Amino acid sequence: MGTLKLEHTSAGLLPRQVFLVRVFWYALFGGLFLAVSLGIGAVGYHLTADLGWVDAFLNASMILTGMGPVDRLPTDTAKIFASLYAIFSGVSFLTFCGVLFTPFYHRFMHKLHLDLGEKRL
Repeated sequence: MGTLKLEHTSAGLLPRQVFLVRVFWYALFGGLFLAVSLGIGAVGYHLTADLGWVDAFLNASMILTGMGPVDRLPTDTAKIFASLYAIFSGVSFLTFCGVLFTPFYHRFMHKLHLDLGEKRL
């Protein structure tokens, strides 16, 4: 798991193969985080709004991606859950994007730093 730790600015740029392994691990972690977030939403909709599993999954997916709910929520408990889940989903999705793009951003900044360092010498 040494590919998860980002290299220091004094180290050289990682070889492309090692970088791609790093991207895979970050994408896997981000995907698992998104799947857990989706699972929380599906279970919550199933329990609070008495929706079937497919409808609960659909509502959770739509909220998680920012599209909004599909079904009308029958109880106040379901509406409160949906509100809290929507706030959680916004943070979750942004976290997922941050994790997914971290290796690319780090590589870009690292390469930029290396290029500037060579010109100063």
